[in-house]
Amino acid sequence: MTMSRLAALGREEPSLLALAQRLLTVAELGLPAMLLPGKEAFAFTMAARRAPDGSWALDRRGTSTRYAAITALGVRFLPEDRQRAALGGRTAQEFTGLLVESLPGVTNLGDAALIAWAAAETGHPKLSDAVARVEALDAYDKPQYTVEAAWVLSAYAAARDTVDVERRFTSARDRLLKARIGTGPLFPHATAPGLLPWYRAHVSCFADQTYPLQALALAHASGDGDDEALAASEACATRICELQGDGGQWWWHYDARTGGVIEGYPVYSVHQHAMAPTALFDLTDAGGSDFGAAIRKGLRWMTEVSEFSEHPDVREPLILDELGVTWRKVYRGDPKKAVRAVRGLTTRALPGLRLASLDRVYRPLSVDRECRPYEFGWMLHAWQGGRI
Repeated sequence: MTMSRLAALGREEPSLLALAQRLLTVAELGLPAMLLPGKEAFAFTMAARRAPDGSWALDRRGTSTRYAAITALGVRFLPEDRQRAALGGRTAQEFTGLLVESLPGVTNLGDAALIAWAAAETGHPKLSDAVARVEALDAYDKPQYTVEAAWVLSAYAAARDTVDVERRFTSARDRLLKARIGTGPLFPHATAPGLLPWYRAHVSCFADQTYPLQALALAHASGDGDDEALAASEACATRICELQGDGGQWWWHYDARTGGVIEGYPVYSVHQHAMAPTALFDLTDAGGSDFGAAIRKGLRWMTEVSEFSEHPDVREPLILDELGVTWRKVYRGDPKKAVRAVRGLTTRALPGLRLASLDRVYRPLSVDRECRPYEFGWMLHAWQGGRI
């Protein structure tokens, strides 16, 4: 099971198999350092700083419940001894148990949904408690952020065989499908008006696409088949693949009304090596199309971005094997994210408008030197997961 996606990659492009294996080694090296000593939790981020000798050193900053749950979702695919190495001596199920025990203090719907999803996937005996917390925090008569609504559906899809979630499952599935604007294939940033200011209600991000398409694919696969859910997942996946950059970039901001790109940067490493692959693989496993070419193109960016390729964004390594990190993103470095703000405002009035001068003035030459544990959680989920 755990080699199927890697084996397919090796058949298609052997050099990329070596890259994927290298990245997975980095992930297993990096995760233990991201675990907070004595707190049984993961840091929000590992931020780089220059050491006196000019090398990079890393500092743990913050704590993240959702990142811990995503990490458990990925680490569960490792053999038990490697799960324990990554999770401070615990298996993925045992670590998820700590998260389940923390649920009474969890007030964020997305955090609770991810914990319930991890509980379902690891077979935790208190899954019903986790599901109950999601139900208590959700409100179907109010708008929710699309990413969190997608995680709710994924959690219910994973729990269907164990806990009676059918009524909630149907509501979560319908909410996600109805969130789309008109007949467009892409998803907005929120499931309904009310959460966002009017001038950016049309702007959605890459995560707003991958998590819903994954959730709907999982919903289809979890029961007797759901053609509408699968078709919506397929349409979204097809569109983001059509929009993929020439260098394999998965772009960041989209117009949910028109299905076009508003602003491409930043380009995030996690999208290239983990989030796009895990969502597209799950769709293929559910009966969707084969998006392997786009996955390989996106993965290739992780090295070509820094090796003087035809489409480089920056010329600096993004994979630091010895530190156990991949640098988080390549971005423009524009003050106060000016390019994204301008393009969000202008496309509100004139969909499709692009001010080319912004690309010339603010080139994507900056690197965000930090790394977050969920990046490795989804990487493990993408490349170690999958069906036989």
